[in-house]
Amino acid sequence: MKRLREDNFPLSLRLIREIHGVLLRGGRGAGKDPGEFRTSQNWIGGKSPVLATFVPPPPSHLTECLHAFESFLHTDRDAMPALIKAALAHVQFETIHPFNDGNGRVGRLLIALILCTEGVLREPSLYLSLYFKTRRQQYYQQLDAVRRSGDWEAWLLFFLKGVETTSQQAVDTAQRILALFAEDREKVRGLGRRAGNALQVFEQFVRRPILDAPTIHKTLSVAAPTVRSAIAALHDLGLLNEITGQRRNRIWIYQSYYALLSEGTAPL
Repeated sequence: MKRLREDNFPLSLRLIREIHGVLLRGGRGAGKDPGEFRTSQNWIGGKSPVLATFVPPPPSHLTECLHAFESFLHTDRDAMPALIKAALAHVQFETIHPFNDGNGRVGRLLIALILCTEGVLREPSLYLSLYFKTRRQQYYQQLDAVRRSGDWEAWLLFFLKGVETTSQQAVDTAQRILALFAEDREKVRGLGRRAGNALQVFEQFVRRPILDAPTIHKTLSVAAPTVRSAIAALHDLGLLNEITGQRRNRIWIYQSYYALLSEGTAPL
């Protein structure tokens, strides 16, 4: 989002490659050319293209397909509703399958980014991963129906239902997060004289659920021993967990908050 907003960078093939590089270098597929479009034939399902359920365009046609996709991304806002544009772009991207790995992750993220660039969302907060995951077979069937018979209407109905369902789930999650914050603040206030510093540190984890002590120290301009003491108090309350297992350079996570944020983010 920083690239789109502060750098005024358009949603483009170049940015998509950057996104792919960041996603894969930090997770699954790190050895499968992060940030680079494929130069070999890939396929979906089966052990070879002959047995595959779907074979994307060959590398010789990839540039042409990607340029057409980028042109579609840059169509005027008034040309079609943003949700329709996001739905069509997702199918187009998944059909091109331009990377050796990580196409699904990038394709799902593109939905939220398109809705941001079109002015529907202020933040990329609408993720359809859980909706697609819990309806995996139907999701793939709908994509396949578009590719084989041009059944766009069924795909659009499926997609829009997903937006409706996911939006309602997002409201529910937001309410649960607010309730969690309120409950945990009360726990921190019960620390007595230590509550003041502990609350300051707690609020940093509300903003970012994974932090280390030096970052908090710099942000709050509070003495490092005070920060460490507050973190220890929050840990004793069961609010924070340490995730490195190290004695030095420790990193802390607000686990309950992170768990709510992570619901439905497991890969398809």
